[in-house]
Amino acid sequence: MKRPEGFDSATDSTDPQKRRSERRQSRSVSPTEPRRPVTRSLPRSLPTAPTSPARPSIARALTTQKASQRAKPVGATSTPVPTRQDVRRAGRERRRYERREVRRFTTRTRNRRWALTGAGLLLVGLVGLVVVAVFSPILALRHIDVVGTARVDAGRVQSSLSQHLGTPLALLNEQQMTRELGAFPLIRSLSTQLVPPDTMIVHITEREPVGSVRVSAGYDLVDPAGVTLEQSAERIPGVPLIDLRVGDRSAPPFQAIVDVLLSMPADLRARVDSASALTPNSVILGLDGVGQSVTWGSAERSSQKSALLAALISVTDPAQIGRFDVSAPENGIFHAG
Repeated sequence: MKRPEGFDSATDSTDPQKRRSERRQSRSVSPTEPRRPVTRSLPRSLPTAPTSPARPSIARALTTQKASQRAKPVGATSTPVPTRQDVRRAGRERRRYERREVRRFTTRTRNRRWALTGAGLLLVGLVGLVVVAVFSPILALRHIDVVGTARVDAGRVQSSLSQHLGTPLALLNEQQMTRELGAFPLIRSLSTQLVPPDTMIVHITEREPVGSVRVSAGYDLVDPAGVTLEQSAERIPGVPLIDLRVGDRSAPPFQAIVDVLLSMPADLRARVDSASALTPNSVILGLDGVGQSVTWGSAERSSQKSALLAALISVTDPAQIGRFDVSAPENGIFHAG
Protein backbone atom coordinates (compact mmCIF):
# COMPACT_ATOMS: atom_id res chain seq x y z
CA MET A 1 0.00 0.00 0.00
CA LYS A 2 1.41 3.33 -1.02
CA ARG A 3 1.82 5.93 1.63
CA PRO A 4 0.48 9.30 1.21
CA GLU A 5 2.88 12.01 0.03
CA GLY A 6 4.62 13.74 2.80
CA PHE A 7 4.01 10.98 5.36
CA ASP A 8 7.46 9.48 5.13
CA SER A 9 9.17 12.83 5.38
CA ALA A 10 7.17 13.56 8.45
CA THR A 11 7.93 10.27 10.11
CA ASP A 12 11.52 10.05 8.94
CA SER A 13 12.39 13.53 10.06
CA THR A 14 12.16 12.32 13.57
CA ASP A 15 14.67 9.42 13.00
CA PRO A 16 18.17 10.83 12.95
CA GLN A 17 19.84 7.54 12.11
CA LYS A 18 17.73 7.13 9.05
CA ARG A 19 18.51 10.63 7.92
CA ARG A 20 22.24 9.99 8.14
CA SER A 21 22.00 6.79 6.10
CA GLU A 22 20.06 8.53 3.41
CA ARG A 23 22.65 11.23 3.31
CA ARG A 24 25.41 8.68 2.77
CA GLN A 25 23.48 6.97 0.01
CA SER A 26 23.02 10.25 -1.80
CA ARG A 27 26.77 10.95 -1.66
CA SER A 28 27.82 7.57 -2.98
CA VAL A 29 28.18 7.15 -6.72
CA SER A 30 27.18 4.18 -8.65
CA PRO A 31 30.13 2.19 -10.08
CA THR A 32 28.62 2.37 -13.45
CA GLU A 33 28.19 6.14 -13.37
CA PRO A 34 31.23 8.01 -14.76
CA ARG A 35 33.18 10.23 -12.20
CA ARG A 36 33.14 13.88 -12.90
CA PRO A 37 36.55 15.52 -13.13
CA VAL A 38 37.38 17.97 -10.37
CA THR A 39 38.60 21.27 -11.64
CA ARG A 40 40.24 24.02 -9.63
CA SER A 41 40.99 27.56 -10.69
CA LEU A 42 44.68 28.37 -10.62
CA PRO A 43 46.24 31.82 -10.58
CA ARG A 44 47.22 33.22 -13.88
CA SER A 45 50.91 33.63 -12.93
CA LEU A 46 52.64 31.53 -10.36
CA PRO A 47 55.53 33.03 -8.39
CA THR A 48 58.84 31.54 -9.19
CA ALA A 49 61.49 30.95 -6.60
CA PRO A 50 64.45 33.28 -6.81
CA THR A 51 67.54 31.72 -8.10
CA SER A 52 71.04 32.79 -7.26
CA PRO A 53 72.93 34.20 -10.25
CA ALA A 54 75.69 32.07 -11.57
CA ARG A 55 79.19 33.54 -11.66
CA PRO A 56 81.16 31.61 -14.25
CA SER A 57 84.61 32.80 -15.21
CA ILE A 58 85.17 34.73 -18.44
CA ALA A 59 86.53 31.69 -20.32
CA ARG A 60 83.69 29.46 -19.19
CA ALA A 61 81.13 32.14 -20.14
CA LEU A 62 82.63 32.45 -23.62
CA THR A 63 82.58 28.64 -24.09
CA THR A 64 78.96 28.37 -22.94
CA GLN A 65 77.92 31.25 -25.15
CA LYS A 66 79.55 29.74 -28.22
CA ALA A 67 77.88 26.37 -27.55
CA SER A 68 74.46 27.99 -27.21
CA GLN A 69 74.99 29.84 -30.45
CA ARG A 70 75.76 26.58 -32.26
CA ALA A 71 72.63 24.99 -30.77
CA LYS A 72 70.34 27.80 -31.82
CA PRO A 73 68.65 27.56 -35.20
CA VAL A 74 69.56 29.87 -38.03
CA GLY A 75 67.86 33.26 -37.79
CA ALA A 76 67.52 33.27 -33.98
CA THR A 77 68.70 36.45 -32.11
CA SER A 78 71.73 36.24 -29.75
CA THR A 79 73.52 38.53 -27.22
CA PRO A 80 76.84 40.01 -28.54
CA VAL A 81 79.89 38.30 -27.11
CA PRO A 82 82.53 40.63 -25.47
CA THR A 83 85.85 40.38 -27.25
CA ARG A 84 89.32 40.80 -25.78
CA GLN A 85 89.46 44.39 -27.08
CA ASP A 86 86.23 45.13 -25.20
CA VAL A 87 87.67 43.66 -22.02
CA ARG A 88 90.88 45.69 -22.36
CA ARG A 89 88.88 48.84 -23.13
CA ALA A 90 86.75 48.31 -20.04
CA GLY A 91 89.91 47.83 -17.98
CA ARG A 92 91.37 51.07 -19.28
CA GLU A 93 88.15 52.96 -18.49
CA ARG A 94 88.17 51.49 -15.02
CA ARG A 95 91.76 52.58 -14.42
CA ARG A 96 90.99 56.11 -15.69
CA TYR A 97 88.05 56.35 -13.34
CA GLU A 98 90.15 55.19 -10.40
CA ARG A 99 92.86 57.76 -11.23
CA ARG A 100 90.26 60.54 -11.37
CA GLU A 101 88.89 59.51 -8.03
CA VAL A 102 92.37 59.41 -6.50
CA ARG A 103 93.10 62.93 -7.81
CA ARG A 104 89.78 64.20 -6.48
CA PHE A 105 90.35 62.87 -2.98
CA THR A 106 94.01 63.99 -2.82
CA THR A 107 93.57 67.59 -4.07
CA ARG A 108 94.20 69.14 -0.64
CA THR A 109 97.34 67.11 -0.10
CA ARG A 110 98.70 68.04 -3.52
CA ASN A 111 97.93 71.73 -2.94
CA ARG A 112 99.74 71.62 0.39
CA ARG A 113 102.70 69.93 -1.26
CA TRP A 114 102.82 72.58 -4.00
CA ALA A 115 102.63 75.36 -1.38
CA LEU A 116 105.53 73.89 0.58
CA THR A 117 107.52 73.45 -2.60
CA GLY A 118 106.89 77.06 -3.64
CA ALA A 119 107.90 78.35 -0.20
CA GLY A 120 111.08 76.31 -0.34
CA LEU A 121 111.97 77.64 -3.78
CA LEU A 122 111.29 81.21 -2.62
CA LEU A 123 113.54 80.73 0.41
CA VAL A 124 116.30 79.31 -1.76
CA GLY A 125 115.97 82.28 -4.12
CA LEU A 126 116.20 84.77 -1.25
CA VAL A 127 119.27 83.06 0.13
CA GLY A 128 120.82 83.17 -3.33
CA LEU A 129 120.11 86.90 -3.64
CA VAL A 130 121.68 87.55 -0.23
CA VAL A 131 124.76 85.58 -1.18
CA VAL A 132 125.06 87.49 -4.45
CA ALA A 133 124.59 90.84 -2.69
CA VAL A 134 127.20 90.09 -0.04
CA PHE A 135 129.92 88.26 -1.92
CA SER A 136 129.42 89.08 -5.59
CA PRO A 137 131.92 91.56 -7.09
CA ILE A 138 129.11 92.91 -9.24
CA LEU A 139 127.81 94.94 -6.25
CA ALA A 140 131.23 96.19 -5.10
CA LEU A 141 131.93 99.86 -4.30
CA ARG A 142 133.49 101.79 -7.20
CA HIS A 143 132.23 105.39 -6.81
CA ILE A 144 132.07 107.68 -3.73
CA ASP A 145 130.05 110.92 -3.91
CA VAL A 146 130.32 113.52 -1.10
CA VAL A 147 127.52 116.08 -0.62
CA GLY A 148 126.79 118.77 1.98
CA THR A 149 130.26 120.27 2.28
CA ALA A 150 131.01 124.00 2.39
CA ARG A 151 134.24 124.35 4.35
CA VAL A 152 135.32 120.69 4.13
CA ASP A 153 137.26 119.60 1.05
CA ALA A 154 135.19 116.88 -0.64
CA GLY A 155 138.26 115.54 -2.45
CA ARG A 156 140.03 114.89 0.84
CA VAL A 157 137.00 113.04 2.13
CA GLN A 158 136.95 110.80 -0.94
CA SER A 159 140.66 110.10 -0.55
CA SER A 160 140.13 109.13 3.10
CA LEU A 161 137.44 106.62 2.11
CA SER A 162 139.26 105.23 -0.95
CA GLN A 163 140.42 102.19 0.99
CA HIS A 164 136.83 100.87 0.89
CA LEU A 165 136.75 100.73 -2.90
CA GLY A 166 136.16 97.17 -4.09
CA THR A 167 134.26 96.16 -0.94
CA PRO A 168 130.74 94.76 -1.49
CA LEU A 169 128.09 97.31 -0.59
CA ALA A 170 126.51 95.04 2.00
CA LEU A 171 129.81 94.77 3.92
CA LEU A 172 130.53 98.49 4.24
CA ASN A 173 130.83 99.64 7.86
CA GLU A 174 129.47 103.15 8.48
CA GLN A 175 130.85 103.31 12.03
CA GLN A 176 134.34 102.65 10.75
CA MET A 177 133.93 105.43 8.18
CA THR A 178 132.84 107.83 10.92
CA ARG A 179 135.97 107.06 12.92
CA GLU A 180 138.13 107.56 9.84
CA LEU A 181 136.58 110.96 9.12
CA GLY A 182 137.11 112.06 12.72
CA ALA A 183 140.29 113.77 11.51
CA PHE A 184 138.04 116.44 9.93
CA PRO A 185 136.97 118.72 12.80
CA LEU A 186 134.45 120.53 10.63
CA ILE A 187 132.41 117.34 10.15
CA ARG A 188 129.81 117.05 12.89
CA SER A 189 128.03 113.95 11.56
CA LEU A 190 127.65 111.91 8.40
CA SER A 191 125.36 109.32 6.85
CA THR A 192 125.82 107.00 3.90
CA GLN A 193 123.42 106.01 1.14
CA LEU A 194 124.10 102.94 -0.99
CA VAL A 195 123.04 103.16 -4.62
CA PRO A 196 123.42 99.78 -6.34
CA PRO A 197 125.26 98.52 -8.13
CA ASP A 198 128.50 100.33 -7.21
CA THR A 199 127.92 103.82 -5.72
CA MET A 200 127.92 105.23 -2.18
CA ILE A 201 126.73 108.76 -1.35
CA VAL A 202 128.18 110.35 1.81
CA HIS A 203 125.96 113.07 3.34
CA ILE A 204 128.03 115.35 5.59
CA THR A 205 126.72 117.77 8.19
CA GLU A 206 129.33 120.39 9.01
CA ARG A 207 129.80 122.11 12.31
CA GLU A 208 128.45 125.66 12.43
CA PRO A 209 130.97 128.20 13.71
CA VAL A 210 129.73 130.41 16.48
CA GLY A 211 132.75 132.67 16.93
CA SER A 212 136.50 132.94 17.07
CA VAL A 213 138.78 132.75 20.09
CA ARG A 214 142.13 134.48 20.42
CA VAL A 215 145.02 132.03 21.01
CA SER A 216 148.80 132.35 21.08
CA ALA A 217 149.12 131.34 17.42
CA GLY A 218 146.34 133.61 16.21
CA TYR A 219 142.65 132.84 16.12
CA ASP A 220 140.62 129.60 16.34
CA LEU A 221 137.24 129.29 14.68
CA VAL A 222 135.07 127.36 17.17
CA ASP A 223 131.65 125.79 17.15
CA PRO A 224 129.12 125.79 20.06
CA ALA A 225 130.97 122.86 21.65
CA GLY A 226 134.26 124.75 21.59
CA VAL A 227 135.78 122.51 18.89
CA THR A 228 138.31 124.24 16.71
CA LEU A 229 137.12 124.23 13.12
CA GLU A 230 139.80 126.38 11.58
CA GLN A 231 142.97 128.18 12.59
CA SER A 232 144.15 131.50 11.23
CA ALA A 233 146.92 133.96 12.03
CA GLU A 234 144.53 136.85 11.53
CA ARG A 235 141.05 137.47 12.84
CA ILE A 236 138.41 135.46 10.99
CA PRO A 237 135.72 137.72 9.49
CA GLY A 238 132.00 137.08 9.66
CA VAL A 239 131.92 135.75 13.25
CA PRO A 240 132.08 137.59 16.59
CA LEU A 241 135.25 137.55 18.68
CA ILE A 242 134.69 135.74 21.96
CA ASP A 243 136.79 137.24 24.74
CA LEU A 244 137.42 134.62 27.42
CA ARG A 245 138.62 136.75 30.30
CA VAL A 246 138.09 133.96 32.82
CA GLY A 247 138.42 130.23 32.20
CA ASP A 248 138.54 128.39 28.92
CA ARG A 249 136.04 126.95 26.44
CA SER A 250 134.72 124.47 28.95
CA ALA A 251 133.97 127.18 31.56
CA PRO A 252 130.39 128.42 32.26
CA PRO A 253 131.04 131.96 30.87
CA PHE A 254 131.86 130.54 27.42
CA GLN A 255 128.70 128.41 27.42
CA ALA A 256 126.62 131.43 28.48
CA ILE A 257 128.01 133.48 25.56
CA VAL A 258 127.28 130.65 23.13
CA ASP A 259 123.67 130.30 24.39
CA VAL A 260 123.10 134.03 23.93
CA LEU A 261 124.50 134.06 20.39
CA LEU A 262 122.48 131.01 19.33
CA SER A 263 119.23 132.49 20.67
CA MET A 264 119.53 135.68 18.58
CA PRO A 265 118.00 135.98 15.09
CA ALA A 266 120.49 135.65 12.23
CA ASP A 267 120.22 139.29 11.18
CA LEU A 268 120.79 140.53 14.74
CA ARG A 269 123.65 138.09 15.36
CA ALA A 270 125.34 139.36 12.21
CA ARG A 271 125.68 142.81 13.90
CA VAL A 272 127.49 141.36 16.94
CA ASP A 273 131.20 142.14 16.71
CA SER A 274 132.39 140.78 20.05
CA ALA A 275 131.15 138.99 23.18
CA SER A 276 132.60 138.70 26.65
CA ALA A 277 131.60 137.55 30.13
CA LEU A 278 133.22 137.37 33.55
CA THR A 279 130.39 135.21 34.92
CA PRO A 280 127.43 133.41 33.37
CA ASN A 281 125.20 136.34 34.43
CA SER A 282 127.29 139.16 32.98
CA VAL A 283 127.31 138.72 29.21
CA ILE A 284 128.21 141.87 27.30
CA LEU A 285 127.95 142.20 23.50
CA GLY A 286 129.66 144.72 21.26
CA LEU A 287 127.89 145.85 18.08
CA ASP A 288 129.64 146.85 14.91
CA GLY A 289 129.54 150.44 13.70
CA VAL A 290 130.03 153.46 15.94
CA GLY A 291 130.71 151.54 19.13
CA GLN A 292 127.37 150.63 20.62
CA SER A 293 127.27 147.83 23.21
CA VAL A 294 124.61 145.65 24.91
CA THR A 295 124.36 144.64 28.55
CA TRP A 296 122.69 141.27 28.25
CA GLY A 297 123.03 139.68 31.65
CA SER A 298 122.33 135.94 31.85
CA ALA A 299 121.23 133.64 29.05
CA GLU A 300 117.76 133.26 30.53
CA ARG A 301 114.82 134.65 28.55
CA SER A 302 117.18 135.37 25.66
CA SER A 303 114.39 135.27 23.07
CA GLN A 304 112.54 138.13 24.81
CA LYS A 305 115.75 140.08 25.20
CA SER A 306 116.46 139.67 21.48
CA ALA A 307 113.06 141.08 20.56
CA LEU A 308 113.54 144.00 22.98
CA LEU A 309 117.01 144.77 21.59
CA ALA A 310 115.70 144.78 18.01
CA ALA A 311 112.96 147.27 19.02
CA LEU A 312 115.45 149.59 20.75
CA ILE A 313 117.82 149.55 17.78
CA SER A 314 114.99 150.49 15.43
CA VAL A 315 114.20 153.70 17.39
CA THR A 316 117.80 154.69 18.14
CA ASP A 317 120.07 156.80 15.99
CA PRO A 318 122.64 154.36 14.52
CA ALA A 319 125.31 157.08 14.79
CA GLN A 320 124.66 157.57 18.51
CA ILE A 321 127.30 156.02 20.72
CA GLY A 322 125.84 154.35 23.78
CA ARG A 323 124.85 151.17 25.58
CA PHE A 324 121.67 149.13 25.38
CA ASP A 325 120.55 147.45 28.62
CA VAL A 326 118.19 144.48 28.12
CA SER A 327 119.11 142.57 31.28
CA ALA A 328 115.52 143.20 32.43
CA PRO A 329 113.28 142.17 29.48
CA GLU A 330 110.34 144.16 30.88
CA ASN A 331 112.19 147.49 30.68
CA GLY A 332 114.86 148.11 28.03
CA ILE A 333 117.03 151.22 28.24
CA PHE A 334 119.53 152.94 25.93
CA HIS A 335 122.28 154.91 27.71
CA ALA A 336 123.80 157.50 25.39
CA GLY A 337 127.45 158.45 25.56
